[in-house]
Amino acid sequence: MWVMIRRWFDPTEVRSEGTTPDYRFSLANERTFLAWLRTALALVGGGLAVAQFLPGHRLRLVIAVSLFALGGLVALRAVDHWSRSERAMRLGEALPPSRFPAILALVITLGAAALLIATLA
Repeated sequence: MWVMIRRWFDPTEVRSEGTTPDYRFSLANERTFLAWLRTALALVGGGLAVAQFLPGHRLRLVIAVSLFALGGLVALRAVDHWSRSERAMRLGEALPPSRFPAILALVITLGAAALLIATLA
């Protein structure tokens, strides 16, 4: 666990394994990471909007906190996936599979349904 977290913060840890891949692949990996961070920021921003503008105290609080938590989870997952993908490219291994995009899509769909219900109620 700590080795994985250390890789997130220490660029020399990632670069110490394998060989340097084509820079285009590393940059594409970084762009994907940044796209996930934008998604995380959008979720947090959505949580702020819900907290400020949605009527009804209890449901508003549940949805806002859920969006904040999901945004934090997406940010953590982004850095973990970036690190694991960079390591796999350096070692010439297959990129790590991820179910996270499908899970995130389902959670966002459920959240959209909850927002629709809260808005119409």
